Amino acid sequence: MLPPQLGLRTLYHDFLALLFPEDCRACGGDLAMGEEIICSHCRIKLPYTNFHLSPTDNPLHQVFWGRVPIQLAAAYLVFQEKGRVQRLLHQLKYKGQEEVGELLGRWFGAQLKTQEEFRAVEVVVPVPMHQSKERQRGYNQVLGFAKAIADHLELPLATDALRKNRLSATQTTKNRQARWEAMQQLYAIHRPEAIQGKHVLLVDDVITTGATIEACAQVLLKQGATAVSVASIAYTL
Repeated sequence: MLPPQLGLRTLYHDFLALLFPEDCRACGGDLAMGEEIICSHCRIKLPYTNFHLSPTDNPLHQVFWGRVPIQLAAAYLVFQEKGRVQRLLHQLKYKGQEEVGELLGRWFGAQLKTQEEFRAVEVVVPVPMHQSKERQRGYNQVLGFAKAIADHLELPLATDALRKNRLSATQTTKNRQARWEAMQQLYAIHRPEAIQGKHVLLVDDVITTGATIEACAQVLLKQGATAVSVASIAYTL
């Protein structure tokens, strides 16, 4: 039986949901009673990767072969243009819906916790935004997702371990070597004691080319991390 206060709070929430139903952030339809942020239909239909079941050999892990030694790699969802995942990420990044990242982090964190390989991870580090961009947006869209994963894995979250030194500039006029060198200069270790001698789980929202992860991982490894693994909300196949 629910405590009286909790029971009343639940009834009040359900009553408000009947009067003012919230929208599913993935499809825009009304959420049913008991549903949170994403409706049950969309949760079933989301394009899951299941990369966490084979974190040392999957399409995301292969992105980094020959580039940077990534220990484990997993993305929760496949990014598809004009699909549910794109709509979720749009809500998260541009509409202030931080709860989207938190919910996906809880779901994904529960899956990662079941995999023995991820028990070697010792600290979770979110990919940072430049301070000016974070002030403009008001939050780092990766943070809620990373925190929920850290909570499930019962690990510390080092939000200030990495720092982005400057805003990213267009790379289209540079050759591959010049682009690589420019990316290496974008990120720096801000709090080395948080990552030195530790297996770091580096967390991002979407991975496409892997350039951001590569740059961050190189810095982490050069500054004393023993291993770097990767987790993201989505991966673009």
